[in-house]
Amino acid sequence: MSTESDIRAFLASRRAKITPQQAGLPAYGGNRRVPGLRREEVALLAGVSIDYYVRLERGHLAGASEEVLDAVANALQLDDAERAHLSDLARAAAKRPARRTKRAHGPLPDSILRVLESMTDSPAFIRNGRLDILAANPLGQALYAPLYADDAPRPVNIARFQFLHPGGRDFFPDWDESLNTTVSLLRTEAGRAPHDSGLTGLIGELVTRSEDFRTAWAKHNVRLHHTGRKSFRHPAVGVLALDFDAMELPAQPGLTLTAYTAAPGTTEHDALQLLASWAATENTSPDSSPDPADRQNR
Repeated sequence: MSTESDIRAFLASRRAKITPQQAGLPAYGGNRRVPGLRREEVALLAGVSIDYYVRLERGHLAGASEEVLDAVANALQLDDAERAHLSDLARAAAKRPARRTKRAHGPLPDSILRVLESMTDSPAFIRNGRLDILAANPLGQALYAPLYADDAPRPVNIARFQFLHPGGRDFFPDWDESLNTTVSLLRTEAGRAPHDSGLTGLIGELVTRSEDFRTAWAKHNVRLHHTGRKSFRHPAVGVLALDFDAMELPAQPGLTLTAYTAAPGTTEHDALQLLASWAATENTSPDSSPDPADRQNR
């Protein structure tokens, strides 16, 4: 899809989510022909003319000022992730540099790999915006063992495994939540890096081959993904529900380190210890990172 198409679909989908009551507007009688707000109502809330808002929603964000974008975001009650995505779409429309003007390329520095290896009690991995796992510590590779299996897609990619591998649905037991998170992260990255050919190729593959992905992608949802809880159904230790924290690496723009933990004394902590014992027994992770060729594809 073009940037203009993405803008149209994103603004229309956000407008459809807000009712007049939620926006503090009177809901006059009669049947409303659109879900949510009308364009003229968004224009009124944003303090712009209806003609100008219609132009914006048709994809012409290139000349919109930060003040106008902020007013539209307020009118549509966008959250932080949606506001950032709107700004990214405006940058793409204006052909201005993305917020992340430089992205890391080439192999991961040895110092980063040493940090990863030092995290012995927590599964941890480093990913890029396409959700390629570029490196994982032994416990992280054990947690994501199905993604490293011989029949799993390469390069090791969370989204490709989730939607295209037969074991994807089983490995992520909270399917709807996991599906929406993955698609929202890719949609967010598409706004940040609209010219990333690897990302465009991945999205095209998933849209073509997965109805679940195609349906979720059409919703234009985005999100920030810094902390939360994620469930796995591991083939050796059963279901694990782990807390996660995702930290962007300032020295490696575009890369994120994610670590999973569990509070001591909980069943989840016991499950992590069982995972560690299984990993040691199976010796599933002799190397902390995927194939070096994959590490180059960043």
